[in-house]
Amino acid sequence: MSDLLLEPQNDSVIFLRGVSVSYSLPNERVATLKEYMIRLIQGKVRYHSFLALNDVNMAVKKGEIFGILGRNGAGKSTLLKAVARVLIPTRGRVWVKGMVSPLLELGAGFHPELTGMENILLNATLLGHGRKDIQQKIPEILDFAEIGEFIEAPLRTYSSGMIARLGFSVATAWQPDILILDEVLSVGDAAFSRKCTDRMKTYRESGATVLLVSHSIETVRSLCQRALLLEHGKVLEIGPAKEVSEKYKALIFGTGGSSKP
Repeated sequence: MSDLLLEPQNDSVIFLRGVSVSYSLPNERVATLKEYMIRLIQGKVRYHSFLALNDVNMAVKKGEIFGILGRNGAGKSTLLKAVARVLIPTRGRVWVKGMVSPLLELGAGFHPELTGMENILLNATLLGHGRKDIQQKIPEILDFAEIGEFIEAPLRTYSSGMIARLGFSVATAWQPDILILDEVLSVGDAAFSRKCTDRMKTYRESGATVLLVSHSIETVRSLCQRALLLEHGKVLEIGPAKEVSEKYKALIFGTGGSSKP
């Protein structure tokens, strides 16, 4: 293991060493909660261990846009949740320096029965901002999100693209030290994706760090300096974004992709 992975360096803002996350999953599918409780009381529920992340080592530098690639079920979202401290690893160490603004799931932190405006207040409060600060940022959030008159409608009436626009606008209204994005650029139109890309580039130039999960090879190639490729919870490749993107391309088209020693 290289020195970089033994201890975080001065320019590291995200550092993972030997991180593993294990889930306990039932061996059989239970149709209802009632059936599950009966089987649990009878001692008939059996579990097996599923390793979502397996000995992951990673260091991300201040000011990077760092990409994470991998097929469905590779462990990408679990990795982001470990960095965002949403979950605690089963083994290993996660070290994060600075304020983190996570956008992990579409509509996370939003309530479907509240209006868009009410959800702005709720989500920004959950991110740790005060009411006066939020009120000052609302015009900027509304301008960036382009929700229009729907801002006073319940969130359940929004399309997935509108929810993504509002979520991204709130999460990035204040420049964080670390911005975590899970597939947010894949929802919505091309014009809004360009706005998101421009904002991320501006933040990078100001010294912020972006951790970006995407299935899009082109997005990672064009935006990221470095990237990591996950497969079955293990790191297959980590390095320059273009090289890792090519490895991912080979993997999804069935031409291989073995682990580095």
